[in-house]
Amino acid sequence: MNHFLSTDIPTLLFGFVFYYPFFMAWLWMLGGLIYFVVYERHDDFTHPDFTQAETPRISIIVPCYNEEPNVREVIAHLQNLNYPNYEVLAVNDGSHDRTGEILNELVEQYPSLMAIHQDKNQGKAVGLNTAAQLATGDFILCMDGDALLDPNALHFLVSHFIDNPHMAAVTGNPRIRNRTSLLGRMQVGEFSSTVGLIKRCQQVFGRLFTVSGVIALFRKSALEEVGYWSVDMLTEDIDISWKLQTHGWEIRYEPRALTWILTPETLVGLYRQRLRWSKGGVQTVFKYFPAMFTPRNRMMLPLFCEYVVSIFWAYCMAFAFVLMFADFFFPLPIKWQISVVPVWNGMVLGVTCLLQLLVSCLIDRRYDRGIMKCYLWTIWYPLMFWLINVVTSLVAVPSVLLRRQGARAVWVSPDRGIQHGKSDHRNISKKLP
Repeated sequence: MNHFLSTDIPTLLFGFVFYYPFFMAWLWMLGGLIYFVVYERHDDFTHPDFTQAETPRISIIVPCYNEEPNVREVIAHLQNLNYPNYEVLAVNDGSHDRTGEILNELVEQYPSLMAIHQDKNQGKAVGLNTAAQLATGDFILCMDGDALLDPNALHFLVSHFIDNPHMAAVTGNPRIRNRTSLLGRMQVGEFSSTVGLIKRCQQVFGRLFTVSGVIALFRKSALEEVGYWSVDMLTEDIDISWKLQTHGWEIRYEPRALTWILTPETLVGLYRQRLRWSKGGVQTVFKYFPAMFTPRNRMMLPLFCEYVVSIFWAYCMAFAFVLMFADFFFPLPIKWQISVVPVWNGMVLGVTCLLQLLVSCLIDRRYDRGIMKCYLWTIWYPLMFWLINVVTSLVAVPSVLLRRQGARAVWVSPDRGIQHGKSDHRNISKKLP
């Protein structure tokens, strides 16, 4: 204890910058491997076998904002799911392109489709709430307007609800389908290592930080109990995850439930996406901070603390960058100097990050046969995404603090990639063995 108290500030700062991501990477790898060995390794992920009694009605909600390039393909793909009892509700949230016209055409073509039109952009949460009131299913699947759902996904998701009345939501496994650019290929590995692997680890410990907004199946009665989605939260998927779990409901991760999505392929688009994610996370920890002091939510406390520590780490990392560049212009005390050339700890951290990516890709390759082809491109991942996450975390905290309370979170046209992914995964069902 005395040794710790006598440690100088630079040593503590640089030690934290190194050891926090190092420790978390190994924790995620350990938790992900435990989940794979215990729960996932022996699962049949190609041919679900459920009886007719295990197919309750599902309402699929597809919120759309300026999705003209994708909506026709997405709705057509939803007509071919291996599930006998579902409806599709597409919400046109004040789009400025031809999304609404296309949906009206598709309603004539597909009897199971309902198109809901909102006059102006009111945000994804409002669209989800509106459609949920019109949904006839006991379960509601939420997805995005660019996502191609795997034909067997509904079976895998709904199976978790059959014998568990406390299950409120089950989220699936998003896979990247636009891989024509360096950014697209890097995100293939990132989604495995930071979405899939971390969710597996969190599932082992009993709570999830968030469902994936691109694929999540909800029990409608649970949504009714908590008041559906909050219209003022920038990331409605994070908020609803915390809202449900702090009310005593369970949520779960199902890696066999696949959906193929488009991701940003420009730095500006990627930055805007990650900034929204960061702001939504910060909003959530502020909103649910009082709930962390109740005994019922003690299992949520590790997730809360880890996110707060990650924000603190981003500020420490930014300060370390400032010191590194400042040393070029005026000499700093030797304890405050940082080498531009990676020393042993930087190399160890880089290798650990690449090992985390390798472990996650090896786990996910049973679902995504082409994932290992993208692994070589992930060598740029630590530099690119850590830098973006540091910047977005720095911006997110003051942005949330200065944001007007109760302001509605509305849509911003998303970056769906350069090629729209149509050449990579046109026949999604054929990609599975």
